[in-house]
Amino acid sequence: MSGGRNLVRLGILLSGRGSNFLAIAESIRQGRLKGAEIDVVISNVPDAGGLKIAEELGLASKVFASTGRKRAEHDADMLTCLQAHKVDLVCLAGYMRLLSPDFIAAFPNRILNIHPSLLPAFPGLDAQRQAFDYGVNVAGCTVHFVDDHLDHGPIVLQRAIPVLDSDDAHSLSARILAEEHLAYTEGIGRVVSGEYAILGRRFVKRTH
Repeated sequence: MSGGRNLVRLGILLSGRGSNFLAIAESIRQGRLKGAEIDVVISNVPDAGGLKIAEELGLASKVFASTGRKRAEHDADMLTCLQAHKVDLVCLAGYMRLLSPDFIAAFPNRILNIHPSLLPAFPGLDAQRQAFDYGVNVAGCTVHFVDDHLDHGPIVLQRAIPVLDSDDAHSLSARILAEEHLAYTEGIGRVVSGEYAILGRRFVKRTH
């Protein structure tokens, strides 16, 4: 992937309100995320709030409802759409469904996700409450590549925040979300630049 003159085409996958998607779009619009453009937004939930955001921003969007469908068939439809839009990098922005192996294989190290914990701690659903209930002193979020295992691929970056004595699970989630909006833009920027290598599980910036 290269951050040269050709813009890297992003495909956004979402299932809900789309706050991380909006943060990415705003970062591109305001010039904080250079070398990338959002080419299509896909949701597996027909009434997802993120679709309305895409409409308001004038971005192409598509719904492939996943309810009652086999994952492989559903993902094949998404894959066809992403390939038609010539998407270079897929960004999961609150996409609440596991991807099929064939989908992941079609975008090797070209699918990013953001998870609201400091992986490998607290993978899966409701990670913020998991962290709070465990009693951690530090929480945060992780931008990582997607592989065949849940919340497992190589880590691009992490942002950490202290857990305050005044926090509850709700306030901690809100503070982590604010970090997500910053981290995802930075993480996408690192990948779009092309100035990196993956050594084993390590994401390493290349320097000239």
